Formats: sequence, C-alpha cells, structure tokens
Amino acid sequence: MGIKICFVSLGCDKNLIDSEIMLGLIDKEGYVITDDCNEADIIIINSCGFIMEANQEAIDRVLEAADCKTNGRCRGIIVTGCMAQRYKDEIFESLPEVDAVVGTTEFANIGSVIKRLTEGEKHFGLIGDRDKPLDENISYDRIITTMGGFGYLKIAEGCDSKCTYCTIPSLRGRYRSRRLESLVKEAEIMAQKGVSELILIAQDTSLYGKDLYGEQRLHILLRELSKIEGIKWIRILYCYPEHIYPELVNEMATNPKVLHYVDMPIQHSEDRILKMMGRKSTRSELKEVIAGLRKAMPDICIRTTLIVGFPGETQEDFEGLCSFIQEIGFDRLGVFTYSREEGTPAYRLPNQIDEEVKQERKDIIMQLQRDVSAKICEGFVGKTLEVIVEGKLDGEENVYCGRSYRDCYEIDGFVFFESEDELIAGDYYNIEITAASDYDLVGKIAD
Repeated sequence: MGIKICFVSLGCDKNLIDSEIMLGLIDKEGYVITDDCNEADIIIINSCGFIMEANQEAIDRVLEAADCKTNGRCRGIIVTGCMAQRYKDEIFESLPEVDAVVGTTEFANIGSVIKRLTEGEKHFGLIGDRDKPLDENISYDRIITTMGGFGYLKIAEGCDSKCTYCTIPSLRGRYRSRRLESLVKEAEIMAQKGVSELILIAQDTSLYGKDLYGEQRLHILLRELSKIEGIKWIRILYCYPEHIYPELVNEMATNPKVLHYVDMPIQHSEDRILKMMGRKSTRSELKEVIAGLRKAMPDICIRTTLIVGFPGETQEDFEGLCSFIQEIGFDRLGVFTYSREEGTPAYRLPNQIDEEVKQERKDIIMQLQRDVSAKICEGFVGKTLEVIVEGKLDGEENVYCGRSYRDCYEIDGFVFFESEDELIAGDYYNIEITAASDYDLVGKIAD
C-alpha cells in the first residue's frame, strides 16, 4: 500500500491554487491522496498567515494533526504557505509537532520534502527567496478541487503596493506576472477538465503585465482567454481602483464572455485614512472610477471590501465612510475589522482602536449594506438572469441554488429556484426572478 497524504488547505483562493498544484505534484509522484487525516501517513497543512486569526486557525489544525500522530498512523506533519514563510524560525520551537516547513516559493519541492520525512529526517525547513521567479509549468497538472464548473486562474504572484496594514509583500514577494501564453495554456487545460467559469485572481489583477511587458495587459489576456472553447464566463477579482484603465473597461464592456462584475477593494473612503493606509486613491478618484465603470456597463455588479477601526479612525471618518456607502450603493460589500500585525508600519501607529469599537463599526456598516443590497435585489424582480447551477439544497425537495453574473462563489449571494428534473452542477439555466431578499434572489426556470 502506498504512502497516504492528507492535505488541508486554509486561507484565500490564491492559496487554494497552490494547494491544487501541490496535490497535482503529489499525485504525479505516486502518493495516495486521502481526505481522512486519520488514514494519512503524512499530513500537509497549507497555511494562511495574513492576520493573527488565520495563524490561529493553522495552529489549531496542527494540533488536530498532532492527535493523529499520537493516536493514528501519521508519521509527519508539514506546514506550507504563508505562516511557514512568516514564522519559519518560530514554528519548530512553538509547535514541535511540526516536522517540516515549506515557504511560499518552494512548494514545487513538496515531493522531495515528503521523501525526506519518510526516510526519517525531522525538523527541517525549505524557505526560499520570496521574489523567486515563477515556475509556470508546474500548474498545468494541478488537481482542480472546486466543483460545479468553475475554477480559479492565478495570473500573478506577490504585490508591489506598500499598504501599511498588509503583510502580503513580506510573504509573497514583489509582483510577478505570468506569461500570457502560459495562462492561456492552463486555461485550455482547465476547460478540458470541465471548467466553464474562469475566475481570475492575483493580489491586483488590474496590474497584470506591467512588470513583464512594460504595460498593463489584462484586457489582452481577457481577449485571448475568451477564445478558448468551453469557457463561457470570465470573472475578475481584486482590481485595485487606481489601476483600472480605459482599455480594460472597454474589453469588459464589449467582450460577451467577460462578466459585468468586478471585485474592487477600496478599504476606505476618507482621504486621511486612505493616505495613512498607503492607498493610492482619494474619495473623489474612487467616485470617478465607479462612475466610469457604470457608464460603460450600466448593469455592472461592483463588489468591494472595507477595513474599519484603522488606527486614528475618528467618528467623523467613520461617518464619512457610512455616507460614501449610502451614496455609491455597492452591489456587494464585505467588512473586516483592522488587525494589528507585527512588522507592518500601521502596527506602530498611535491611536489604536478598541476591539469593541471596531466590531460596533463593522456591525453598523453591514446593516447599512443590508439595506442597500435589499433595494438593489428588489430591482431584479421580473427580470431574467442566466444562472450556473451550484447544487440542490440539503433537506429541500427539488430546490436548487445557483449563481448569476452578480454572484461569485462563496462571497456573494445565490439564486434559488425549483426543478422537478435532476439538474447537474455547472449547467446554465435562464431564471426568471420572482422574489428577493436582502442578498439573494428567488426565481423559476424561464420558459
């Protein structure tokens, strides 16, 4: 019987792709993949280390894996990813249960790390240069773990921004775009495996190509990806507002495969806070970018994320943010409370905000957004939307959920509808919207 590997993937969708690549490498080298840690010889935890909460989740998983060492057949625990990169020197001391750590640029060597463990070597690390050039060939054999016809395509690694609250550059290195040809090849492979909705991700997708070609080329990448047979939808996440440019907007507006959807993290609206955050936009510039997107695509769904409770955020700053949300009317919005992270410039800022105040402000923003979203959703009643089927609801007879162009997997809402026929996840149907809630829509299959 072969050596069994259990893989635990934590954190963001960008981290998930690294996990899928490692799964492909492990499978190619003949190891047996299991989803039961109790049956595994080696447990790999691909960690997130962006904020303390994510680190704690990874630590908890390590301790769960350690129980498999004590009471099961597990012979080794490997921690990969951002926490390994960030705390490489502390992990073995604080978590002696860990046998090996692998940084964010060394996961291509996961097979050799497993071999070293099975041969008896313990407590070693493989941490490389965070700015290491990308190995673009290893992603072609990745095992896609997402279900229902969609998959993520990471078009760049790292970040050149100097946001004062963020640890990403120290974990993932400088911004490195992948070659266009490599991305098209991977997308073709994904389409052959049944992916019809392609979700483009990077720390800042709108900056794609600037480092590699001397100019932004996301619009060209979209055009080439849309030529792939089998790709029906292309969705774009993580566009920084200051890097959205006319050619990109025009391609989104005119290319029928590119969804009128953009995830555009602004983090705040008030100039004073944006400047302290190291962000490059102002309130007026944000309004200008949003107005330009809506002029080109009146039906565009704009999603954003915010941080409340940044050091020095006054009640006046917060009220300004609330008024901005009400004025703009974002279709989708997520809020994080500021996390004070060691090693970031914001860690040293005065006037840190109490956690209770942060949570209160988050709750207020979410209530505001609930009202905004409910009004927007109500406006879709009577309209027909194309929906990709996600699956049948547990415990509900003949009730399915799906996603329209307005709904990205896991972070947005659903469209609920009934069907007496058995539907397949990943198929597309036109749904006539008959009712709306705060974030979701209800409808029926159109005639």
